[in-house]
Amino acid sequence: MIAQITSPDQTVLLRFHALSDPIRLDVLTLLQREELCVCDLCTRLQISQSKLSFHLRTLKDAGLVLARQSGRWIYYRLNLPAFAELEQYLAEYRHLQPRTSQRQCS
Repeated sequence: MIAQITSPDQTVLLRFHALSDPIRLDVLTLLQREELCVCDLCTRLQISQSKLSFHLRTLKDAGLVLARQSGRWIYYRLNLPAFAELEQYLAEYRHLQPRTSQRQCS
């Protein structure tokens, strides 16, 4: 009997993709401490606003960060429930015991 393979939903895939870039990981590290505006993130990361905007869009689309506009600036913060959902997804693998295959390849 062949086991049915279920793939993660689109949200999980988007979140892991968002976590796969060093710049986006740096953004998340900075946001662990406090909410920051785009100008502060640009300064601390030493990257242009256009480059940062691309990465922030990816993080926002994945639901990992939330944005709030105040005047002409947008402030970003972590979306903590999204990280809890990723933890829950990964926790399913913690208690698995891989089985040794009994099948012989020819």
